Amino acid sequence: MVPTPSTETSSAPFSFEIETRLRDSSSPSTEQIQANGGQFQGRTGTIHTPHGNIQTPAFIPVATQAVVKAVLPESLADEGAQAMLANAYHLFLQPGDDILDAAGGLGKFMNWPGPTFTDSGGFQVMSQGSGLGKVIDMSTVEEPLGDDDIAKGQERMANVDDDGVWFRSYINGDLHRFTPEISMQIQHNLGADIMFAFDELTTLHNSRGYQEEALERTRLWALRCIAEHQRLTEERSHKPYQALFGVIQGAQYEDLRRKACRDLATMGFDGFGIGGALEKQQLGTIVRWCTEELPESTPKHLLGISEPDDIFTAIDNGVDTFDCVSPTRVARSSAVYSPTGRFNLTNARFARDFTPISDTCPCYTCAHYTRAYLRHLFKAKERNAATLASIHNERFILDIVSGARDAINTGNYFEYRDKTLRNYYQMQ
Repeated sequence: MVPTPSTETSSAPFSFEIETRLRDSSSPSTEQIQANGGQFQGRTGTIHTPHGNIQTPAFIPVATQAVVKAVLPESLADEGAQAMLANAYHLFLQPGDDILDAAGGLGKFMNWPGPTFTDSGGFQVMSQGSGLGKVIDMSTVEEPLGDDDIAKGQERMANVDDDGVWFRSYINGDLHRFTPEISMQIQHNLGADIMFAFDELTTLHNSRGYQEEALERTRLWALRCIAEHQRLTEERSHKPYQALFGVIQGAQYEDLRRKACRDLATMGFDGFGIGGALEKQQLGTIVRWCTEELPESTPKHLLGISEPDDIFTAIDNGVDTFDCVSPTRVARSSAVYSPTGRFNLTNARFARDFTPISDTCPCYTCAHYTRAYLRHLFKAKERNAATLASIHNERFILDIVSGARDAINTGNYFEYRDKTLRNYYQMQ
């Protein structure tokens, strides 16, 4: 059963408790342990926040602008979402963090009673600046761009210096300044239960030298975030406590990832986000480097993943929560998940298919609508198409993670993982 968000608000401080460790509850084969590079780090637990608990591992739907695109918060609660993650950069630009503060914070503003996360704006620093037109995953890149290059035909919108970032609004072109202190001020105004420190995200296009420079900037910015967070926590003591997670960078370099973990582990963060440049085939290895170094007692969040194989790789290696826009993004183009893989509802073969997307899915969409009807909505360009497909996709990912959590607790995680992946990727 997927937990639903608590409607109770508490002033209790943030905390995390580990419940069942994967290595204690399940018995991987020698081959599985060797394939994973050593001991499995997965576990279940509970993150306690002023706006309710999060049972982990947990998938956190992305509500970039205080909304999961095309889906009501009430619908996501019904489908088992426990928390939402919003974007500090976008909400700063529109409608303004001061407005959310006046509204009582992100949760009240968007009518979401459960826990909330906000990221720092670091991703937009990269995507609008040195990473403009680049990608984080380099697995398909043939000709990498240099540190200061951007893709042809693009206009650079952000510039990084040691103190912070200047960037132009994508809405009206206005010039704005982000620093660690400003990011903390914005996120405190947004009122999320969990915030992320301001960091410089890199891509795999960047040289080793630039990765080192960005890592040192991120370390110094983390210290400034801690100081400003402490100041604002005291100043806003009448508000519920907001936890602060440090963000681990370092790209594909083991020494840089481990150094980042060791540096940030001593700063007093409430938890940690694992972010930055990576190649898909390196995901488990990079996560494992981090979870081996970071304090076991702190929650770990992996930024930006939701494919089933990546989910299990993350859980294997000790990730507690993760987020991604992919379930709703692909839904808007008619792609939906099923236990036997992803498919597009606009295919002609679904014109007379009067079955649900998945016979085994308990979501609202599958309980009420057929593939034929959904295909019709997409072909007619009706907005409800995106809503119904998004509800299903979010529920599918939420259920996979809920099942993994239950399987760790009951001791059959590896059987659950292997069966799920075998069916989804249709492996023999």
